Amino acid sequence: MSTATKTQVDTFADFVDHLAEALDDPDGGPASGAEWAARLHFSRFHFDRMIRSVAGEPPASFRRRILLERAAYRMITTGAPLLDIAVEAGYGSHEAFTRAFTKAYGVPPATWRRKPGHIQIAAPSDVHFHPPGSLRLPARDKVTSMDLLTKMVEHHVWLTGEMVRLAERLTDEQLDERIELNVDEDEQTIRSLLSRLIGQMGMWNAAMATRDYDWSVEEHESLSSMRERLATEGATYLAHVRGVVEANRLDDTFVDALCEPAEVFTYGGMIAHVLTFAAHRRTLVVLAFGRHGIEELGWGDPMLWVAQPA
Repeated sequence: MSTATKTQVDTFADFVDHLAEALDDPDGGPASGAEWAARLHFSRFHFDRMIRSVAGEPPASFRRRILLERAAYRMITTGAPLLDIAVEAGYGSHEAFTRAFTKAYGVPPATWRRKPGHIQIAAPSDVHFHPPGSLRLPARDKVTSMDLLTKMVEHHVWLTGEMVRLAERLTDEQLDERIELNVDEDEQTIRSLLSRLIGQMGMWNAAMATRDYDWSVEEHESLSSMRERLATEGATYLAHVRGVVEANRLDDTFVDALCEPAEVFTYGGMIAHVLTFAAHRRTLVVLAFGRHGIEELGWGDPMLWVAQPA
């Protein structure tokens, strides 16, 4: 990297750091490009040229986009009036904010608030607002297919399939025998736990696609239905995880518009949630299997799976 290029990259990183700090500044930080240039000790012309060369957009456009992304987040997570959100985003009127937001998101703010979509606006730099109040720079080092998180999800999908396969050895009475838990009031059976393991992936697939999840499919679901659903939902969920991990986007957010009210999650947080609660359900299933003489899965521990070469 040449000295000139390094200076440009460093200046851009400084700009992002200062902008992140200014997001929580009651006065909003510097408002004009000239003020930003002065803060970083450059002429306006030189500053604009350096930021544009690295970010792919001029600093003023970069800042407006970040503030619009934050405004979108505020609309989902707060009940603040749109005018207040508009002012916070640096717009002097509701009309100006509506024009800018509609251009960026394709629908007016009020419409988007009722049915939110993806918060991030496409940008060459891939730098975005990261809730609740910071900015995310793309990582310089990309993860590989050996990433631990990916392998754990691969193990989860595989183990769920093995559990469904082994459950075929059981009678309906054994599948529906209640699993007693002193700390859990929900009635759970091998059948209900297996159906929920698949449904949990299906539920998040639906959330990421902004569509409804049909909970009725989990009502006394047959093993053949589980096999069919796992083939679709497991593959789809694993594809989501692989894509996010390979692109180093675990900190990226998506909107679950099906929640009341809509909620914002990170992909990493969602994956951690799935693996945590799935581990609980898988353990209950393998222990219940043991009571019926099916012990080949042991505890369903991913230790050996993760240690295997890709």
